[in-house]
Order: sequence, then C-alpha cells, then structure tokens
Amino acid sequence: MRYFAIVVPVFLIWTTDSVAIAMDGVQIMEWHVPWENTRPRDPFVDGNNRVWFVGQAGDYVASFDPSSGEFERFDLDSGTGPHNLVVDENGHVWYAGNQKAYIGKLDPQSGQISRYPMPDPAAKDPHTLVIDHGGDIWFTVQWGNFVGKLTRETGKVDLIPVPTARARPYGIVIALDNRPWIAEFGSAKLATVNLNTMELQELALPRKSARPRRITATSDGAIWYVDYAEGYLGRMDPGMGKVKEWQVPGGSNAGPYGMTVDDRDRLWFVETGRSPNRLVGFDPNKEAFFSLTEIESGGGAVRNMYYHKATGAIWFGTDANTIGRARIR
Repeated sequence: MRYFAIVVPVFLIWTTDSVAIAMDGVQIMEWHVPWENTRPRDPFVDGNNRVWFVGQAGDYVASFDPSSGEFERFDLDSGTGPHNLVVDENGHVWYAGNQKAYIGKLDPQSGQISRYPMPDPAAKDPHTLVIDHGGDIWFTVQWGNFVGKLTRETGKVDLIPVPTARARPYGIVIALDNRPWIAEFGSAKLATVNLNTMELQELALPRKSARPRRITATSDGAIWYVDYAEGYLGRMDPGMGKVKEWQVPGGSNAGPYGMTVDDRDRLWFVETGRSPNRLVGFDPNKEAFFSLTEIESGGGAVRNMYYHKATGAIWFGTDANTIGRARIR
C-alpha cells in the first residue's frame, strides 16, 4: 500500500477562556477553541494527558493541554474535513480524512503526515476510527457503506462491504474479544466482523424505525447503542442476540448522540435534540438513569465522547466551538 508524507505548519495558542457548571455530582468545564466556527470534535487523550481533537470545519488536527490552557494546531489541506482521530502507543495521531478518502498519520514531533488512501474509489468518506487490541485500526465508511481495517505494520487497507444498501455504518467499538461492532445509522441493525473470515454479520434490532448512531461495550460483553431517531438506549447480548431498550429521559425527540462508558460500566450519552444539550448517566446494574447535567455552552451537538480512566473524566467537543470535560468521579 502506498502512502504519502507531507509536513504541516504548527500554531500555538494559550487561552484561559473557560466556563464550568456542576450538577448531580458531575462537573462540566468547557474551553473555547480559539479558531472560530471550526466544529471541534472527537477528542482523544494521549499518554501525556494532552487532549487531541479535529476541527471538522477548520481542516486541522489540534491538541489541548488542560493544565496550561495551551492549544496547538496542525493544519491539513483545505477540504480534508477531518472527522475523528485516535492516538497510538507511540504518540502518533491517526485521523479520518473524511472528504479526501484517506486515513492520515500525524507525527506531532516532526509535523509530518503520512496518508493511507482508500483502495476503492467508492470508499470516499472514512468516518470513525478505533484501535484494536493488537494496535491495528478499524473504521467505518458511512456513505461508501464499508467497514475497514488498516494494518499498521504494512499500511494495507482492507474494506468489507456492508450487505444492507445505504446502511451508513457510523459508530464503532472494539469489544473484549477484539471484534469490532458497528452501528448502522441508516438501518435498524448492528454489525460485527468475524476475525477469522473477515465476513460481516448484521443483527437486526427489534424496532425497524431505530437508527443506532453511536455504540460502546461493557465488561460483561454486552454491546450498547443509542437510537438517535426515537430516543432509546439499547443493550444487545451478542451471544443470544437479545435486545433490551430504555426510553431516555428526554423522550422520543432527545436525539442521543455522543456516547461512552466509564470504568464502573456506567453508560454516558448526550441528548442533542434539546437545548442546551444534556449529559445523561445510566447505571446498568440498577437499570436506571441517575445523572442529568446540562452543557453550559448549549453544545449544539456533542458527536462523540472519550472516557479517560486515569482522571475519571469524559472529554467531548461541541458545535458551540468548545472542548469540554465532565468529571464524573
């Protein structure tokens, strides 16, 4: 697989512009990103506690140091439309070049970017990336209708077509057994990949009107999702295929979107159908919602979230041009 390397300019900015709100034992603080109207999103915390994120509307990858308030920006080509990023054990930042049909790897030390293009022109929009237990990268291709894998050692990209037309594979998570699980936003299905055969299996949800958007997994092996269309939190037992759902506190128009799980197996998601957006906690052991916290900036939409176990904090980006941290313990 060929890849291309370029070096990008870097910008450093310090800011103390932040807001905080506490409710139900959860404290949320937000920092305004200095590049206006750039839709900061999909944060990921590296081994040095720097928070990395992409500017989807600003064509950049950036980091934020919450201890100093310093922002550092790495510019990408105009029209890249970066959608998501992850950071590997070596500190390299991998991002989805959503509008340019490639996955990029940024070396923050040198500023060099390596590009891994999609091998099929139909896979025009790599969407969300996750790192599996072996260090390889799995990803979704929403409108191209693929699930993909990038083998880091070789740079080879493999694409698996999704059988359901217009399934729009969206959120993705690596389960305990290293299998990727995918939320099909365009259908009422979840999907997974057989790692031995690289075949994709789809599992139907009980409501045909459901539109699962984000997905995560708990330590008991259960797969969880949020239904953006009708406001449900759902749990699937992969072994039995059994599904149980709970209407979220905001009701059918809540628009649950960004989602994560903490180290106590509690589920967290944001209701984006209301203003201001609201962070919601759910305890699977009690099968009960236990925390409701409004996001001071309004949020607009919180599209993805990252739980940082070392600090007991959830990180997120907002369409209000902020990076947020919710301390949940």
